[in-house]
Amino acid sequence: MHDSISRYLDPEAICLGVEATSNRDVIDLLAGRLAALGRVRPSFVGAVLAREASMPTGLPLGGALNVAVPHTDPEHVVKPSLALATLARPVGFGSMDDPDEEIPVGVVMMLALDNKDAQIDMLREVAELIQRPGALAALAAATSPDEIYAVLGA
Repeated sequence: MHDSISRYLDPEAICLGVEATSNRDVIDLLAGRLAALGRVRPSFVGAVLAREASMPTGLPLGGALNVAVPHTDPEHVVKPSLALATLARPVGFGSMDDPDEEIPVGVVMMLALDNKDAQIDMLREVAELIQRPGALAALAAATSPDEIYAVLGA
């Protein structure tokens, strides 16, 4: 069902039960994984942090569990990829709806895509995934990359 997410998500870019104290911790971790895999340029992490500061990516879903989809411009990407983190405890991300509001986020999906159209399509696919009943909770509860892929493939 979510072919693009599964296709771009490398198992080595999946971090489960992350102990983080800030959104920067999570962004640094995921961007670092993508950089180690050769998927993004050295400028990627700074560009994601700058974009997050001006246009936050926290998606308030109305429940206890929210998601963030940090990303930046295509010129910072070497090869299209995704990274995903589930957090041991939620950390604050600015809300996409109201940048002055901070929301607790438990699942972070970092997008590293090399063209704007692909970015829009992927954001749409992520939105469809998280609106599916139980999908976000299943991602948050996953204990292995295989469980993540099972949720994405359902």
